[in-house]
Amino acid sequence: LDWLIAEIGAVVERCRVLGRRLRVFADVRKVEKGGRLFGGFVMGDDGEGGEKVIELHSFAFRQFDDASYVGTKIDYDKAAFETRVNEFYEERVKLLDGDRPALVDGYAPFCKHLFMPNFTSATVGALELTSAVESKVRTAYNARTESELPILERFVLRKDFPDLPPAKFLDLILYSKEQLYKEAAATNKHSFDMSAPWGLISVKAQDDPFELPMQPITVMRNELISQGGSGVPIDRAAYMRSVEYWSKHVVLK
Repeated sequence: LDWLIAEIGAVVERCRVLGRRLRVFADVRKVEKGGRLFGGFVMGDDGEGGEKVIELHSFAFRQFDDASYVGTKIDYDKAAFETRVNEFYEERVKLLDGDRPALVDGYAPFCKHLFMPNFTSATVGALELTSAVESKVRTAYNARTESELPILERFVLRKDFPDLPPAKFLDLILYSKEQLYKEAAATNKHSFDMSAPWGLISVKAQDDPFELPMQPITVMRNELISQGGSGVPIDRAAYMRSVEYWSKHVVLK
């Protein structure tokens, strides 16, 4: 009986996740077909009509400015990118018309996602682990910032896969202003000013309009806020979903 209850619970959870993914996909397609995806400034060309909701955080600058950065690279002006993100957010707000939030819940209350069609040249950040890909897999200890502990990573090099097309979507990962201040204080970083309620901390280029599992080692590191994590305890079920996904995929660098 316990086994049956567990199986029913797992099926319900998978249906819930699938339903959320289908709703996000449908919303994105509606905006794409609406004819105003990126047409004009939603808040007016002079900036009047409301404050921006999403602000590009300095943690994401490396994806735009650092030539040595090995993750998703964004070949786009930072200010123009931020403007287009806020335009798309406003379009989603109008489309949904209060039926449900424009932002998708992330792994913690302070984390949200915004999925939008890719308007940059960015390619996908991960590949399915086929036999051809597996022969090119490498490992190394890496840290994203000086305040983080280096972790063991498994990856393949982008130069070994030069003909990848642009990804279909961008997963914009947002942290609340309160969480960003909390993490800055925990790692003894200098204070910073932020006017928007949400900070855009990372951009993932992918072919799916829903959240892909973070890597298992990232789930573990997030528990250590003093070492660059977010201070969120490990969710075993989410961790096992991560293991299942990343057993079959590998990061591109």
